Amino acid sequence: VISMEPAWRQQGRGRGRGQSRGQTPSDVSACRPRTDNRGMREGQDRGSSAVTMVPKAQSPPRQATSPQSRFDAIRRSNQAAAQRLAEKQYSSSSEDDDDADDDNAGLVKRGRILESTFTTYASQTGGDVSDLEHTRQYLNEAFQSGAVTCLICIASVKRTQAVWSCVGCYCIFHIPCIQKWAKDSIFLVSSATDEDFGNKNHPWPCPKCRYEYSSQQTPTRYYCYCGKEADPVPDPWLLPHSCGQVCDRDFKPPCGHRCLLLCHPGPCPPCPKMVSVSCVCGKAAPVPRRCSNKAWTCGKICNRTLPCRTHTCTHTCHAGNLLHTSHTYPAGMCEPCPRVSRQKCVCGRKQAERQCASPVWHCDQVCGRPLTCGNHTCERVCHTDVCGECPRAVNRTCPCGKSKCALPCTVDVPTCGDTCDKKLDCGLHTCSMRCHRGPCETCRQEVEKHCRCGRYSKSMPCHKEYLCENKCSQTRNCNRHQCRRKCCPGKCPPCDLSCGRTLGCRNHKCPSVCHPGSCYPCPEVVQVKCACGSTSLSVPCGREKSTKPPRCRELCSKPPSCHHSSREHHRCHFGPCPPCKQECQLPLPACTHLCPQPCHDQVLLKAHPQGQLAGPWEQPSAPAFECKALPCPPCQVPIPTYVSPVLCHARGPFSCGRPCGRSLTCGNHTCSLECHTVTPDPSSEKKEAGKECEQCEESCSKPRPAGCPHTCALPCHRGNCPPCTQMIRQRCHCKITTLYIECLKLTSADDEGKKWLISCKNQCPKQLKCGHRCKEQCHEGECADTCNQRVKVKCPCKRIKKEFSCSRARQEEDLVLCDDTCRELQRKHTEAREAEERAIKEEEMKKHQAELEAFEKRQKGKRKKNRRNTEVEPEEGAWLKYRKYLLVPVCGALLAVGAFYLLQTM
Repeated sequence: VISMEPAWRQQGRGRGRGQSRGQTPSDVSACRPRTDNRGMREGQDRGSSAVTMVPKAQSPPRQATSPQSRFDAIRRSNQAAAQRLAEKQYSSSSEDDDDADDDNAGLVKRGRILESTFTTYASQTGGDVSDLEHTRQYLNEAFQSGAVTCLICIASVKRTQAVWSCVGCYCIFHIPCIQKWAKDSIFLVSSATDEDFGNKNHPWPCPKCRYEYSSQQTPTRYYCYCGKEADPVPDPWLLPHSCGQVCDRDFKPPCGHRCLLLCHPGPCPPCPKMVSVSCVCGKAAPVPRRCSNKAWTCGKICNRTLPCRTHTCTHTCHAGNLLHTSHTYPAGMCEPCPRVSRQKCVCGRKQAERQCASPVWHCDQVCGRPLTCGNHTCERVCHTDVCGECPRAVNRTCPCGKSKCALPCTVDVPTCGDTCDKKLDCGLHTCSMRCHRGPCETCRQEVEKHCRCGRYSKSMPCHKEYLCENKCSQTRNCNRHQCRRKCCPGKCPPCDLSCGRTLGCRNHKCPSVCHPGSCYPCPEVVQVKCACGSTSLSVPCGREKSTKPPRCRELCSKPPSCHHSSREHHRCHFGPCPPCKQECQLPLPACTHLCPQPCHDQVLLKAHPQGQLAGPWEQPSAPAFECKALPCPPCQVPIPTYVSPVLCHARGPFSCGRPCGRSLTCGNHTCSLECHTVTPDPSSEKKEAGKECEQCEESCSKPRPAGCPHTCALPCHRGNCPPCTQMIRQRCHCKITTLYIECLKLTSADDEGKKWLISCKNQCPKQLKCGHRCKEQCHEGECADTCNQRVKVKCPCKRIKKEFSCSRARQEEDLVLCDDTCRELQRKHTEAREAEERAIKEEEMKKHQAELEAFEKRQKGKRKKNRRNTEVEPEEGAWLKYRKYLLVPVCGALLAVGAFYLLQTM
């Protein structure tokens, strides 16, 4: 039986699956092995026409049709099946096949496949696909042959090749290319620095948009665009690299809906769903709008309460993005309140003028409130919540963390004494010290370290970096300077020095980084101006020195160098102005006349040499001149007097030669200087001394208060002396402590106050007659003989004890007497002692009797064996036999009962 199934049913749904370029469906059918009714197995290799037939033994000798007729029948069947499928589906593989149809047929097929891709989306938008132009562009590029190019290998991306798409720019790359790109990028980033060379945790960027991916996001498998199917099989009836299922990815920004297109390249289109939404302020009635463009405004005033809870929003209906401002706020939030008000901090201690929109602020004061432990205070800065528990009240660990303990917050956790074992900063070794507070010391363990350039190695402490002294002699990229970096690993950094070469203008230096070749010419333009700056010329930088300044017609505007308000009029010029020839007209000192001489503020005078000539061989230098301001000459105006006129500058007061006699500031002495000028003080009397008078230098001689042995420390002064604040050294009443008492307090106190001041306020060290110490404070005189210390008094048998004052115990007798119990115990004690003595005597007598009998036996010698002992010892009674065993425990028990009773009554 010949298999007559069409090829699209035997394998997949397309005629191009599993076949190479240029292979027809008939070739595919011919390549399939088949068995006819004669048991012959035929095989035909791809591209060959030879048929190998293997006959079977005893096969039935019948043949219905020839091989050529069967081949023609299968080809016709396949062509008919392909024609039926072409009426419903249109292949997208004609772009890549060399034997494809013409361009018009390809465009028609491509358009129909795009329409089938957009069918689900268009059903939601009522046929409106205007928002799909961006997505249509990506789909057209996926259809066109050579339109999609891998930016890494610069080769076209075919539908049968495994690809990867970037989530940022949606650019398509070959999987091997992007894997090599990621590996090389991570290696370059890790080799940029010497510390983390070879580290694999660096990110790698997209070759087009530079979107960064982690090393774990490096693609390892080939997925479709939506990521649902791994290694998608090429299908001629679908988009290249697509799985044919609904995309179902979340829209961006997320709105709760998912993409309705089939698996596609590029970004998802806007959400086409129709939703009923109100305006952004929520006042208007809901209206149906697209989910991708659902935000709309009603135009009314917002009037929502601002975060300050005092004012309302005055803008029109808005979302978080105000159109008239550049600020962006969260959706549904209004612009912060622009007003200013006086706000308190969160703790309420300080107030400040702040924006009404930010009423919550913290001052810089520490809270300071006591914590629940009662021993510490809160160290947080200005907060509203509760201070919380004391951080030292919970279970704490020792500094190394190996032992836990619960201690009061006032007690520090002791060290456990074990080894610290914390990781040191090197990350390789642990701390070998005992449990300690504070940071661990640096790692000092000796390790073998290689230098950065790898030439030498050295055993040194772990915390130190080993850098050899070899300096790199390679030339940097500027070809002028050497690297000269110690222990350079070979990657010399670019030259970071400034070029610094002088430009052609000879005024500026090249500001660029050190570079090879010549520097650019100076781009600066210099203005050559006149002296006043009102006239100028523009010349290139470097020619300003050889260019003559322009001629100016303005008047000289330099300020006068003398005291006159203006100069004599003259033209603008360089250099100093001519000397002033106006009259001085300054008021002369000590009179009301004006100076009639010419201006002498700047007079050219010869400078005198400061040193003399060293000898005749030294020639005098040329005279130097300098400008100086000369003082005004003395006033020459004559002033009439009673005797004869005198010049104005010679007029003045004179001295009469008598003592001044004005009262000094101390009020006790007068000025003894000769008549002199005194500046009058309007606030003081006429006879008081002025600042020109002498100062009183005598000490205070006023009498001191009674009992004060000190003198006044102030100089001669007015009024009473200040109180004496010097300290007096004084022994206390008990002569043990040295006291320092202020003189004023001691002299002004009465007798009782003096006794209290001289007392050291300690307990009196003297002993009373009874032997106890005096209980009073340090006092004057003898101690009182009344001792109130409590002492114990016992009865004669020492059983009863009572407490009395020491004075009463010494004065009175028989304060505590024995009672009946004491007498009964004494009687029992006496009987027990007598019984014990009797038992001891009987025991001694018995011992002597036994010794006597033994002695008598030794004296009699040995008796004859056959002699019967007729002597019969009298048999003792039970009491005599066991008395020594009974009397001792009974006496001991009686003594124990008596001692226990005595102890209970004491």
